[in-house]
Amino acid sequence: MNTPQKNNKAIDWSEVKQRLEAARIAIEHIWAPTVEETNRILKERAQTLAREAVPTEAADAGIEVVEFTLAHEQYAVASEYVSEVYPLEDITPLPCTPSFVLGIVNVRGEILSVIDIKKFFDLPDKGLTDLNKVIVLKSEDMVFGIVADAISGVRRIRRAEIQPSLPTLTGIRADYLQGVTAERVVVLDAGKLLADEKLIVQELVGE
Repeated sequence: MNTPQKNNKAIDWSEVKQRLEAARIAIEHIWAPTVEETNRILKERAQTLAREAVPTEAADAGIEVVEFTLAHEQYAVASEYVSEVYPLEDITPLPCTPSFVLGIVNVRGEILSVIDIKKFFDLPDKGLTDLNKVIVLKSEDMVFGIVADAISGVRRIRRAEIQPSLPTLTGIRADYLQGVTAERVVVLDAGKLLADEKLIVQELVGE
């Protein structure tokens, strides 16, 4: 029986090192993306991030407002509280009411009180003209009109654009502000106006 001969050949560590280095380079070459592949990956990531950003933008779709002028300043109220706008005419003074209550009007059979918001906010009063408009504010429990010098239009304001009140907006009107836009449009809190007992004169109208 022949006895297996042992292979006593010495290991060439230099050769092993070269082979390992060659394998490492080959692996890196396989996994290293080309310029085109890198651009494709970046594009896919950008598209994914854009899709993820859509819900955030949708959540801040903003509020639709009716914008109007008061004493040479721009104001706005959320259109969800505005039922209609009509010219200021045929108003009947209402006795025993605060000075900011102009009177009452008949709107298609419904008697509404009209508030001079400039007097209520203690703003400069230039008097009433044919250009004045009445903005009818309405909630589930209350409805009345506020007088605007002029109507600027209807537009949408992103909630992120509405910033805290300016230091110059002081006095009673500061209590009814939702915020101010970069264009210095003062957004009023119509819900708070409609809920304020000082502005509720409907009970007097019915007497």
